[in-house]
Amino acid sequence: MKQTKGHHSMEPKDIVEIETHEAVAEEENTPETTAPEGGLSLEEQLAAKEKEARENWDRFLRERADLENYRKRVGREKEELLNYGNKSLLEEILPIIDNLERALAHATENDQGAIVEGIRMTHTMLLTALKKFNVTPIEAVGTPFDSAYHQAMAQVPTDQHEPNTVVEEYQKGYMLKERLLRPSMVTVATPLN
Repeated sequence: MKQTKGHHSMEPKDIVEIETHEAVAEEENTPETTAPEGGLSLEEQLAAKEKEARENWDRFLRERADLENYRKRVGREKEELLNYGNKSLLEEILPIIDNLERALAHATENDQGAIVEGIRMTHTMLLTALKKFNVTPIEAVGTPFDSAYHQAMAQVPTDQHEPNTVVEEYQKGYMLKERLLRPSMVTVATPLN
């Protein structure tokens, strides 16, 4: 090859040598051999990110379950409040009914019939109002004693009733839906000795 002034001519072996140097320089700058910050390889970084993603997914699922449990609990509490929220009001009304029943039990038709009839009507109205709120009286007399619904105030030895039977009711018990609002105060029969 002819050399001209100011121009260098290159031999084919020089071109190959330059290409080899460029290839080596490119390889040194590739991501596989270049260690990222922190000295971790890409595989290690990927594994760390996958682990973090799994932990985040698990955390998400736990939070989702907690939220669902919270919703269920709030729903139950709301239902409980709707069903039994007026319990204290009803407990205040029950003694009024007790007094009306006592007045009716001691009054006779000869004693001021209009007053007795007024008390009877008031008593009936109160019981009707309570029934609208799902308050029902417990029928105790003549039934077997049940400590879940009855409170024994006394025991009476008798042969006229089966043992462990309620023979007298001092104070009526009431249910609010399926829940005991107040137990019946009763006398229970026991066998004669």
